[in-house]
Amino acid sequence: MRFLHQLMISSAVLIAQSAIAGGTADTIFYGGPIVTVNAKNEEAQALAIQNGKIVAVGTKDAVTKDWQGSTTKVIDLKGQTLMPGFVEPHVHIIGTTIGEVLGLNLSNFTLPYDTLDTLATKMKAHLKTLQPGQWLVGFGVDPSRTQPFMAELNADILDKVSTTVPIFIVNQSGHIAYVNHKALELAGVNESAPNPGGGGKYLKDSRGKLTGVLLEAPAFSAFMAKMPPPTPAQLAGGVKKTAQMIASAGVTTSAEITVGFNLGLENEIKLFKELTANEGLPIRVRGYLYGPAIPAGFNAIKPGDGDDRLRFVGVKYVSDGSTQGLTAALNDPYAYPKGTKNTGDLDYGTDDLYKQIKTYFDQGWQIAVHANGDRALDQTLGNYEKLLAGNPHPEERRLRIEHFTINTPDHVKRAVKLGVIPGFTIGHVDYWGEAFHDHIVGAQRADRIDPSADFKKAGGRFAYHSDSPVSNVSPLNYISEGAGRLWQKPPRKVLGPDERVSVDDAIRAVTINAAYEMFSDDKVGSLEVGKQADLVVLSANPRKTPVDQIRNIKVKSTWIDGKQQSWQ
Repeated sequence: MRFLHQLMISSAVLIAQSAIAGGTADTIFYGGPIVTVNAKNEEAQALAIQNGKIVAVGTKDAVTKDWQGSTTKVIDLKGQTLMPGFVEPHVHIIGTTIGEVLGLNLSNFTLPYDTLDTLATKMKAHLKTLQPGQWLVGFGVDPSRTQPFMAELNADILDKVSTTVPIFIVNQSGHIAYVNHKALELAGVNESAPNPGGGGKYLKDSRGKLTGVLLEAPAFSAFMAKMPPPTPAQLAGGVKKTAQMIASAGVTTSAEITVGFNLGLENEIKLFKELTANEGLPIRVRGYLYGPAIPAGFNAIKPGDGDDRLRFVGVKYVSDGSTQGLTAALNDPYAYPKGTKNTGDLDYGTDDLYKQIKTYFDQGWQIAVHANGDRALDQTLGNYEKLLAGNPHPEERRLRIEHFTINTPDHVKRAVKLGVIPGFTIGHVDYWGEAFHDHIVGAQRADRIDPSADFKKAGGRFAYHSDSPVSNVSPLNYISEGAGRLWQKPPRKVLGPDERVSVDDAIRAVTINAAYEMFSDDKVGSLEVGKQADLVVLSANPRKTPVDQIRNIKVKSTWIDGKQQSWQ
């Protein structure tokens, strides 16, 4: 195999050159493997860029002969690897900014796990940094990764941190929040307050008293409305830091999957337009409007509006909760706690959700629905089948399902038939694999989480994402997980060995497939003539690196339209 590969490399016809007879390139890369992610997964020796686009990919001799001139900048990779810039199809950019950049970042993706005491210590230290009138806002508490297992915050515990400063802490899943009694008071939420609908709940104990635990985004709204908003300068600076973090992971194109959720639709659209103008962020952004935030009669943004740096492509809804948070809608009860009858909840009635997504589907928007549990998948796929009934080319609509966590082989078959692209939060395998397998849903259901191999066998496409701030943006880590499926907690085991895919397939899930998922595959996602020169330089070739070490490869630089991006 290696001999055949080298023989292909030596041929001048390895990869077709530009139809242009030649010219002067602005930049030529050579001196290391160039992983094209084209249809044949070929590697090349050199790549030329002119006016922000790739004009030649092939052998060093052919590319330099046709394209190198006196003004060409020639970059020797010195053995490093050039790849398409990674594409991140599901990130909450503003949510990550508010929860982890401007707020207290409590996420812990390393070992050992936190305890309620260590969490309280972090919160007390953060209190000292707050100005009068500010709330203590944080993100990243995760009972399934806390010692003891499923130790959870509540109002009484948070009162031990402060009874005078309102506290609002979002669970790592993003679907649960914890508040103290001061926050309940300021939000005007008491025992007589009705649940807000849309899946939102204010949890109560057996005596009917509020616990300070909030389920789903609608239950957060009363609290978020009382928080002093960040100043425009703080918000802009925070989003820039978040974008720099995303770029430093090798990403050149990222989604904002819930435009309008945090600050209102018009405010967030305006913010992204201002920040992406004049190449103000080191990433391209693809925006998905958050369905419940769209005002009646809104038509200021239409499908596909924007430019190559910022484009609005879809509308997103949430159909259920979090699997590790025990709120995703399942057909059979959770395995934890033993004997429970809890199957989670759907956020909408099926007909209600259908009517809402059909409105935007008919307007031409791509639809993305969050569905973690198998009952939520039943609902979402059923609604998608109705939307696409009679359409001879359903794949053209590229309907998305976010997470696709607890599933069956039938769900996969139905999704592939509809041309649905699932986006897998592959960190479920890494950070929560042991918890899912041994505690939350049991081995049989856990082994099918993120069914990459099943989609591959059925002829479908799939993509990987972080759902940041739910897990860290790290496409190299996703490649390790997609191909290896090792969970983090010792003793490390493989979660669902049959769902492992090749490294090449995992690479496609963070490049061309993710680009396809956002209607951007004609521009980015592979290194081919005519595409935009969005690149990442890596310290090593993931195709030649042991699977579990791919996550440790260093990102050296990213390039958009042939220009190196700054992460500072």
